[in-house]
Amino acid sequence: MNCSAIITLGLLLVGFSTSSLAKDHFSADVDDKGNISFPANYRSTMEHLGSWFVPTGGASGFHHVYTERESVAYFQQHGVFPDGAVLVKELLVSEANNYTTGEGVHSANGEYKQWFVMVKDSQNRFADNPVWGEGWGWALFKPGNTSKNLATDYKADCLACHVPAKETDWIYTQAYPALSE
Repeated sequence: MNCSAIITLGLLLVGFSTSSLAKDHFSADVDDKGNISFPANYRSTMEHLGSWFVPTGGASGFHHVYTERESVAYFQQHGVFPDGAVLVKELLVSEANNYTTGEGVHSANGEYKQWFVMVKDSQNRFADNPVWGEGWGWALFKPGNTSKNLATDYKADCLACHVPAKETDWIYTQAYPALSE
């Protein structure tokens, strides 16, 4: 290997070690006390994992889930999300209309109901913060104030919806085709 190739390889390794998933940089969306912030520009910087449609109830609408491309690659290789991985689930209002493709066709109308954000933490870094547990940080944001996490206790505010996904690290991975590509 020539000197130029060695330098290039070294620079690639240094660049990889300073990625958003590196050990010295847990997550740009988490401060040193474990407060989770709303991931700005997630739709343009993250990969779409998959979608759910919930027809009725308080969580009705389209649920689109995103995470970092590096987290997808890591999951594909290891079968789990890496520490610092951020998952964003946006929940949009749906409307049903009749189209040439069928009656009662649902589409998202662009109105956001809320966002759920989870951050992977297998090391229990924020044990004293009540929105962290079960290997994740949990957050809920509403339109009009994405600067405030409305979740105050992950056990009371978040965990019940994820109990059926306990065996897959609390994530409904079966709806995310990007993880198995």
